[in-house]
Amino acid sequence: MLLWASLLVLAPVCGQLEAASKPVISLHPPWTVAFKGETVTLTCNVFHFHAPEKIKRFLWYLGRRMLRETPGNTLEVRDSGQYRCQTQDSLPSDQVNMIFSSDWLVLQAPHGVFEGDTLVLRCQTRSQETLTSVKYIWNGKVISASNQSQDLSIPRASSNNSGFYHCTGRVDKMHTWRSNAKSVQIQELFPHPKLKVTPSQPTEGSSVNLSCETQLPPERPDTVLHFSFFRDRRVVLSDWSRSPELQITAIWRQDAGSYTCGAAAAQGVRKLSLPVHVYVQGVPVSGVLLETQPPEGRALAGEPLVLICSAAEGTGDTTFSWYREDTGESLGRKRRRSQRAQLEIPAVGGSHAGGYFCTADNGHGLACSAVLNVTVTGTPGNRMGLIAAGATGGLLSILVPAAGLLIYRRHQRKSGGGSPGNTTRSPPATGPGQAPHGRCQGQKDSPVELQHLYGNGSLGEGHLVYSEIQTIRPGQKGEASASGASLEDKHATVIYSSVKTRLQGDSAGKVRSQHEDATDSYENVPPA
Repeated sequence: MLLWASLLVLAPVCGQLEAASKPVISLHPPWTVAFKGETVTLTCNVFHFHAPEKIKRFLWYLGRRMLRETPGNTLEVRDSGQYRCQTQDSLPSDQVNMIFSSDWLVLQAPHGVFEGDTLVLRCQTRSQETLTSVKYIWNGKVISASNQSQDLSIPRASSNNSGFYHCTGRVDKMHTWRSNAKSVQIQELFPHPKLKVTPSQPTEGSSVNLSCETQLPPERPDTVLHFSFFRDRRVVLSDWSRSPELQITAIWRQDAGSYTCGAAAAQGVRKLSLPVHVYVQGVPVSGVLLETQPPEGRALAGEPLVLICSAAEGTGDTTFSWYREDTGESLGRKRRRSQRAQLEIPAVGGSHAGGYFCTADNGHGLACSAVLNVTVTGTPGNRMGLIAAGATGGLLSILVPAAGLLIYRRHQRKSGGGSPGNTTRSPPATGPGQAPHGRCQGQKDSPVELQHLYGNGSLGEGHLVYSEIQTIRPGQKGEASASGASLEDKHATVIYSSVKTRLQGDSAGKVRSQHEDATDSYENVPPA
């Protein structure tokens, strides 16, 4: 038995029972000071760390000496000294210092007073006589005086109530008695909590776990604690609840700051943790893409066109902006806590055709999309007849100048005039592969121009006559150069073209009157 007891005492040193809890000694009556001849019952309380049915014996110590082993958890004592208890699977308890006094007047105080408890002190005579003119003194200062025997009660004690107490009292007018001095230490119910933030440096949009960590003493395992969380000591993140944890599902840059947590007990004890500064890291926007609805920038005249700007990555509030590429004109701006925003043009027309791009900025750098070309085709359904008539008139307005051009060519040929020769376009200024919007700003291209692309030389019999009129829209020259395609193949819009051949038998030198039709000797060549 002695060997077993020695192993238990040495266990904490060897680290074999580091995870075990300590039992706690309670007293009945609760006073640590009693008179000689009286008996105090000590109880070795074992809390939740072990099932009671597995505890077969209790060891009691007086000082460093093993006093006895008991089958139950109680022990009656009559001697002064420092008492401890232990089970076969636990660490030794904290000591309880018992005093059995032979004085006529003593000050009795309870063992194990915690924050929030009511501290009760009793000035007691050996014969339990009624005292008159009782005074309680704390650190040399009278804090209570009464003409009759009564206990001193201090509700919701705190560490400020710790110190040395004694009392004085009289049974008659002749004798005043002074008690022993008793040191009373108000124990901490729980330490100031510590706030744990996981992860310590979160990224915008990610979740964050807050944990408020503290610990109750073994003597108060059933004390209920409530917790709350704060930012910058003003913003309440959660009401008081029994959960010591809080999850922020998505944290943003404006949520950065100083975080604290609080723990509170029903006894009125409330404590705050030290502040923990939380830095929120932002993710720059990237992978900006401009899309349209209808898709691929194919808009129908008179119908709405939606420009959709999105970012593959990026956190926090993002400012989306839309621009015309040719003029650099800003079409609109929206700020969203999202990676996607859209801008609607209610009804598009021919003037809306051209290049568009968008930008996204969340404060960590501007990112731009590629240019998307928007084409406008068709006509609004409720104006088909009117527009068809307009189209017919427009075609006639084109054919008349074309006929005049043929007459001019015929007249030049008859009069022996020279040919203007082939007319070609100047090469584009933008080199291959150059971005159409440097620094995310649209570049201005040349205005719409009408170009005469080809001219015929001297015509012999059977020669072909080719006429074509094209329009070039702003920005298309640079795009043509960037893609490597010729302007004729890709970017010029043909509004009129005609191929004719000279009829047989019409000599080059034959002179016609000014009233004759110069196109009589030519006929249309059917398309291949």
